[in-house]
Amino acid sequence: MEPNLISKKELLDEKGISYGQLYRWKRKQLIPEEWFIRKSTFTGQETFFPRDLILSRIDKIMNSKDDLSLDELADQLSPALPQYELRKSDFVKRNIVSRIVIEKFAAEDADTVVYSFEKLLILFVADKLLQAGEMSMEEGERLLHMLKEHFPKFEGKPCDLIFIRKMGVSSFALASAPSELYFEAGVKLIARISMAECVEQLKVKLA
Repeated sequence: MEPNLISKKELLDEKGISYGQLYRWKRKQLIPEEWFIRKSTFTGQETFFPRDLILSRIDKIMNSKDDLSLDELADQLSPALPQYELRKSDFVKRNIVSRIVIEKFAAEDADTVVYSFEKLLILFVADKLLQAGEMSMEEGERLLHMLKEHFPKFEGKPCDLIFIRKMGVSSFALASAPSELYFEAGVKLIARISMAECVEQLKVKLA
């Protein structure tokens, strides 16, 4: 078995959950359909999951189920963008991203400009990389343009932001999640960020 996968049996044993719980969470869309991976084994067809993604998701469900209903949790965990708008002035007051991001990437917007959730998300992701010290301002400009152009093409489906650098030259890409990526020699993976997790984090901050 691939090391980045975990079998259904191993998952149930490790997390102490039942088959019924797992498939109830699937029906409630707490666990994406595409995470249920069918593979042939010597005993027949078995179900596997992306190990890190499913273990993290089960932890979130179990830690939140006493505070939120399954439907509320499903809304929070969904990678789909909500219909949400916020004026720039209110966005600034709530300190959701750093002042430097606002000044660099939104300085020309009047305080009365209304941002969609997608616009807020793009600024949020840029801030995350800048705060980590992994990205320059010039790279941030390119990132914003790339996300604005290509992120809507995923139409709410999970994807990862890939940030790589080779010989000082950086590149950004979006890839469906989960997916395996392999790079040529000399390429350094600077960051791989789950856009779905960023959507979830931003929903919490805006709540």
